[in-house]
Amino acid sequence: MEVASAAITGVGILSPLGVGSQTFWENLAAGKSGIEKSQRFHCTAAPGEYVGEVREFTEESARKVFLKPQRKSIKLMCHEIQLGVASANLAVEEAGLVLDEKGALATEQNGVELDRNRVGVAYGANLMLSLPTKLTDGIKVSMTESGEFSIPGWGANGLGKMDPLWLLQILPNMPACHIGITFDARGPNNSLTLDETTGCSAMTESLSVIRRKWADIMLTGTTGTRLHEVKSMHTRMWYQVAFDPDDPTHSCRPFDVRRNGQTMAEGACTMVFENEAHAKARGAKILAHMLGGRSTSVCSRTGEVDLQQAAVNAMRGAMRTAGVTPADIGHINAHGLGTWDSDLAEARAIHEAFGALGSKVPVTALKGALGNSGASCGTLETAGSIIGLSHGMIPPTVGCDQPDPACNLNIVRKTTPTDNKLFLKLNFCHTGQASAVVIRGA
Repeated sequence: MEVASAAITGVGILSPLGVGSQTFWENLAAGKSGIEKSQRFHCTAAPGEYVGEVREFTEESARKVFLKPQRKSIKLMCHEIQLGVASANLAVEEAGLVLDEKGALATEQNGVELDRNRVGVAYGANLMLSLPTKLTDGIKVSMTESGEFSIPGWGANGLGKMDPLWLLQILPNMPACHIGITFDARGPNNSLTLDETTGCSAMTESLSVIRRKWADIMLTGTTGTRLHEVKSMHTRMWYQVAFDPDDPTHSCRPFDVRRNGQTMAEGACTMVFENEAHAKARGAKILAHMLGGRSTSVCSRTGEVDLQQAAVNAMRGAMRTAGVTPADIGHINAHGLGTWDSDLAEARAIHEAFGALGSKVPVTALKGALGNSGASCGTLETAGSIIGLSHGMIPPTVGCDQPDPACNLNIVRKTTPTDNKLFLKLNFCHTGQASAVVIRGA
């Protein structure tokens, strides 16, 4: 069955394995881990302070390099928003889109007219947090003489001590806002906050918009972190976090018999989704085609989640909307969280969705190399397969040295040649949500 696809013409990456497609792929293909002892944080709840940082992205490099066009707006952006906007800059550049003198998308692209009303944004992020010190001055002037915090005092005195831009710096819809404003993208603009399922959901949203002919271009991506001082504490309290003191850079081991948790990370990835005819008319290089996607959630009436069934539903739905069967899929880019129960549930879902092919289809999982950046993991991991397939390769599962027989999956443990350009990407989260996409490399 023929289905309308969206062409992917640019990918912008800021990851623990490097910035930009080339560096990212070289390190990923070499089987390197982006997990190292933190260089930026002096207070984080990550065990041993081993995390996946975008080390090249500092306050100085943000202003002078990555966000130079938006330097006047940096004061409105927390670190996560900065990462997202910077990745959008890289994606637009890689897609060969022409900017005018103000930094907006030019209305003529290599002889093709561009209607800014038909350029949209679908962008995802985690809930963003500020440090408690942002509230310190306001709290101090809200105290009573006995040293107790006074709510009326906060209203009368405390609010006036707050930075008036404080809330704008941490709203999860602001990456989409900044990206839309930067490039004067006046089309559909949507923000998603679905934890690890955000990336595939944002891509599915963009495909749907292009299929409905509401836009010719969709700037699509996610930004996320679990390294923030407060958020790292939440991650440590709510999730299983791994740490191997003998080999801390490989603490996360997807589908390995020794797996015992995830590793905290940050990152951002933006892709340029485009109507194929529009892309070809302006002479763009097409990196891949997105064929289908599906998002689901499975919970009982009493709140118990069923990750296995959610993953099955998402994979089957994505293949159905893409018009493909399990036999067509060249590899699966798995969620691969690295926790015992999650990986086992995912493996069982793959077997249920793929039947007899469940133990044969190649499976890769990239969190061993990238860590878990929350909302951004889906797009970063998808980029790994897209770029890998442009080289005729499936990226490796870093950290999986002893595949778990209970999972019974064909784990890709080293960079592997392939002639099949079709892959399925799956992500899910602890609340019972799952999302999957089917993409064909060019």
